[in-house]
Amino acid sequence: MSDSTNHTLPKPASQADAAAASRKEVLSVLLGAAFLMATSAIGPGFLTQTAVFTDKLKAAFAFAILASVAIDIVVQLNIWRILGISGMRAQDVANRVIPGLGYFLAFAVALGGLVFNIGNIAGAALGVNVLFGSNMAVGAIASAAVAIFIFLNKEMGKTMDKFTKILGFVMISLVLFMVLKTQPPVGLALKESVLPSTIDWMMVLTLVGGTVGGYITFSGAHRIIDAGITGQDKVKQISYGSVQGIAITGIMRFLLFLAILGVVVMGKPLDPANPPASAFQLGAGMIGYKIFGVVLWAAAVTSVVGASYTSISFLQTLFKNVKQYQRWWIVGFIVASTTIFTTVGKPVNLLIFAGSINGLILPLSLLSMLLAAHRKDIIGDYRHPKILTALGYVMVAFTAWMGWQSLSKIFDLIK
Repeated sequence: MSDSTNHTLPKPASQADAAAASRKEVLSVLLGAAFLMATSAIGPGFLTQTAVFTDKLKAAFAFAILASVAIDIVVQLNIWRILGISGMRAQDVANRVIPGLGYFLAFAVALGGLVFNIGNIAGAALGVNVLFGSNMAVGAIASAAVAIFIFLNKEMGKTMDKFTKILGFVMISLVLFMVLKTQPPVGLALKESVLPSTIDWMMVLTLVGGTVGGYITFSGAHRIIDAGITGQDKVKQISYGSVQGIAITGIMRFLLFLAILGVVVMGKPLDPANPPASAFQLGAGMIGYKIFGVVLWAAAVTSVVGASYTSISFLQTLFKNVKQYQRWWIVGFIVASTTIFTTVGKPVNLLIFAGSINGLILPLSLLSMLLAAHRKDIIGDYRHPKILTALGYVMVAFTAWMGWQSLSKIFDLIK
């Protein structure tokens, strides 16, 4: 449109400025995807698991954290690279490799996501209860409303990125405060991280399952696909984003471990009914307990966002109606989770079943990614690193064994 006045028009941005703005936008999305993945992993179970394992292994738990981070990086690099370069979501890649597998993964992720979301809603409600003493149902509904608001926003992707970044930084800052307060033996922890007095590989694999298992690793990968950060020319950015996500999770896990270790080495017993809450309270009194409430709420509500977004993203390319009304399906998912929690509570049997199915998601999805890594119709001329492929297959074997162990427990219950 021409300007009929004599006013000087602003000069168009140079190509260099446009390129710089584009790089900044890509980095922002990658960081958002990393935080989405990390905060999806950092849920109520993450807090409890870290407290229980720290109480059991003391400083030697540092090695388990370091080993799990190394394994997580291998898994996440494989999955993010293949999905990002192909520009296809996990269920579509799986269907290409093994027809029908994508539908199974979509069903498993959606079911697991729904059930675990009930636990996330419960965690958010407990966080509100710790802070304000409110009724659990009120805390659940208020937290669900916050999550729903994210997805009703016009630019829900950017809003989701900002939300997870802010709460991610809040959690890390508060746990760092607890580390300074409890004054753990950092030197001993660093020594044990490379020269452990005790090694529990089952514990390491349990941490891996809680960090990149189920839907978690796909949350960030699907986010970058939605943002259009795809193709072989983006492989460096995709790899960078994938490692960022694991790094954020690892930092949070290690800081939380140190904060709790400071309490444990004092000889103060943790309350088995709520180990992380008692650790925070023993470490910093009532202030520590309130800090736990904030951390628990932030961990839970960001996990609600991550589980809801990712579960629906697994369905949207398989069912036209879901793709057309994506945000409303996500809202419905959150409402369903909240309704079940406020009316039924946490369904134990369904949680056990979903946990077992969840254990099959990572080995099956990772296997399909590794098979896709050598399919030109999926990844074009891209050549996947052989070392990543080899280590990926090792992880398929390990996680498949863990999945079978989980299923065996179900069979024992049936008997």
